[in-house]
Amino acid sequence: MQQYILSIQQPVGDPPPPEVLDPIMKELNALNEEMKAAGAWVFAAALHPLGHATVLRPQGDDVLVTDGPYVEGKEHVGGFTVIRAEDLDAALEWGRRLAGVLGLPIEVRPVVAAF
Repeated sequence: MQQYILSIQQPVGDPPPPEVLDPIMKELNALNEEMKAAGAWVFAAALHPLGHATVLRPQGDDVLVTDGPYVEGKEHVGGFTVIRAEDLDAALEWGRRLAGVLGLPIEVRPVVAAF
């Protein structure tokens, strides 16, 4: 089975207040359990906010270290889920369900290889 990454495209800014976020997280946990039961779920992770990012950029024989994200934008990867799916259509269905729960864009991309 092919692995796919479902990247959560999160808007820049503070997370929603608990009264909004808590029901979303409850639905997300239920979807993760459904993926596990179906044998699709591999792992998932949330990422710290952009302020915690550090970029390492090769520059000649040195590496330049910069605090902050690689590029400024309106969205960034806020987390991801890695799944197993028979084909792209099956992966897109899980991505569609994740987008519905989170109300955020989800990028679905096949993983070339696991190292």
